[in-house]
Amino acid sequence: MSMEPITSLQNPRIKDLVRLRNRRDRDQSKTFLIEGFRELSRAADAGLDFTDVYYSPDLYLGENEPALVERLISLGARAAELGDDAFRKVAYRDRPEGVLAVANQFDTSLDRLTLGDRPLLLVVESIEKPGNLGTMLRTADAAGVSAVIVCDQTTDPFNPNTVRASIGSLFSLPLAITATRQAIALMSELGVKTVATSPDSDLAHWQVSYDCAVAIVIGSEQQGLSSAWLSGSTETVRIPMSGTADSLNAAVAAGVMLFEAVRQRAH
Repeated sequence: MSMEPITSLQNPRIKDLVRLRNRRDRDQSKTFLIEGFRELSRAADAGLDFTDVYYSPDLYLGENEPALVERLISLGARAAELGDDAFRKVAYRDRPEGVLAVANQFDTSLDRLTLGDRPLLLVVESIEKPGNLGTMLRTADAAGVSAVIVCDQTTDPFNPNTVRASIGSLFSLPLAITATRQAIALMSELGVKTVATSPDSDLAHWQVSYDCAVAIVIGSEQQGLSSAWLSGSTETVRIPMSGTADSLNAAVAAGVMLFEAVRQRAH
């Protein structure tokens, strides 16, 4: 790590990093960005395949960043130091922490999932906002969910804002991306009870049992769940609300549902 820092904002490597904010470029290269000490530590713990690590010592927040950079190098990443301005150009945080890496995307196929006898699953359909998807992953991880299944994806789990909002849960939580019809077929095949959320249901979310193999199904922020899920689920429930609000943020709804399941399954 003795080479001169990259300082030019026109450097080809800087331009390549900026392009990874675009889904098309991530899809083409099959790589994505990870920024921040905690996120990179968790990605390393999960055994991700890193291609490059970029660092800017003047932006470090603590004393452990050099050891993290060395760890990523030991895992196969090429290292390059960036000047402050160059790092800020490629960073997607308001307050950069001085360390960022590029990793190869990992497998998100449905058949890679290994589920136990009594799994608790989170199924999300057509989630539009990367931050919401990342928050759902973080919440699912906290709830001890067996896996998250993303149906008919409209946002990319490798979006930098998804990565950031997940706080590294993206790397340790089993994740699959598939079509709604395939997810419904898998739940039926495995005998997994599906509990879908709908404001039109007569049942409150605590009035059904989650103490079994169960999938909680959350729809998009704008449209809710598709008719395929609403008609094909074992149960539909609503989250009772007071006040003028008629709906919750999708990530908040997922949290409410998941921790009701956690409460029931703990007894």
